[in-house]
Amino acid sequence: MTTIQDVLEGTLSYEDGLDALTVAPAAETDAELRAAVTAAVDRLFRSGWQPVELHRVVARLGNPLQARLVADAAHSYLPKFPDIDPRWRAQAEELSATRGNADRIKGLDAGLALLLELRKLPAIEKLIPAPGEAPEKRLRGADNRVLERVRALLAKAESTDFPAEAEAYSAKAQELIARHSIEEVLTASPDEAPLARRVGVDHPYESEKAGLLDAVARANRCHTVWSPELAFSTVFGFDADIDAVELLYTSLLVQANRAMVRDEPVKGKARIKAFRRSFLVAYAVRIGERLERATRHEIAQHGDLLPVLRGRDLQVRAAVTRAFPRTVRSRGSRVDSLEGWESGRAAADEAELA
Repeated sequence: MTTIQDVLEGTLSYEDGLDALTVAPAAETDAELRAAVTAAVDRLFRSGWQPVELHRVVARLGNPLQARLVADAAHSYLPKFPDIDPRWRAQAEELSATRGNADRIKGLDAGLALLLELRKLPAIEKLIPAPGEAPEKRLRGADNRVLERVRALLAKAESTDFPAEAEAYSAKAQELIARHSIEEVLTASPDEAPLARRVGVDHPYESEKAGLLDAVARANRCHTVWSPELAFSTVFGFDADIDAVELLYTSLLVQANRAMVRDEPVKGKARIKAFRRSFLVAYAVRIGERLERATRHEIAQHGDLLPVLRGRDLQVRAAVTRAFPRTVRSRGSRVDSLEGWESGRAAADEAELA
């Protein structure tokens, strides 16, 4: 429809375009808008975006109708393509489909605004084949039984009110992860290659949370690249290691938030902000130290594996360079609150790694 195209190209103001869509025949207008959204989403899926990633970026805009439109668009692919990469399919199925009917004017407003937002999104590294492309053979991830044991330990860590108990659970989890990772190396196929996965990092304090993710990744022989403009980090590593990083990071973030709220000062908005930022920086540093110590302990039991581990690390670094040839090292976050720093270090010592 010319009206939609004119708004997208800037030759017609948004308000005038919305007015024109409102008074145009509903059946024709609604179908045209749906087709335009589908085409925009399709372009992004073929440009590297995955369903959960695109949904998350749109949901951050704050309009649930727009997030629902993305979910609906992703769902529409499932019956069209019998052979979709299982990871892509699982993400689309995870998103909630439309429930109920929205007010038509609000729906038109949401759809037109969404088209303008989707035009701003760039192509990104393709990590999963889009529908219509040949699915990749799924490389082995972490043993589900191991992940379930780790998940159970971390759930106990998140639920307990006793810091020492939480610490014990977390430490046990990292030991289990490190031990299983060594077993994976021992049984790895010679042609196994590193992969990449994007992990969303939500506001507030995105850069500090990205620092925590990086600390967890490095302790588990992975590397991260933080993309602040898109609010996600890309984690590079071998499949089982990335599974462990994502699971451990999610749990530690829950534990960090709980401890941060518990310990933060009662008054002063600026003071609380400085406290939280410093808390998360210290928490990430200390967690990284603890995780790396646990990993080194496990590796020490298999000294003959060091050359293999170095070789795998070089493979991971090469994968990072291929995907991001022009990365820049960002400056670390400032620590403006000694109280926050000390509290973050203490909370990290309490955190459950098991």
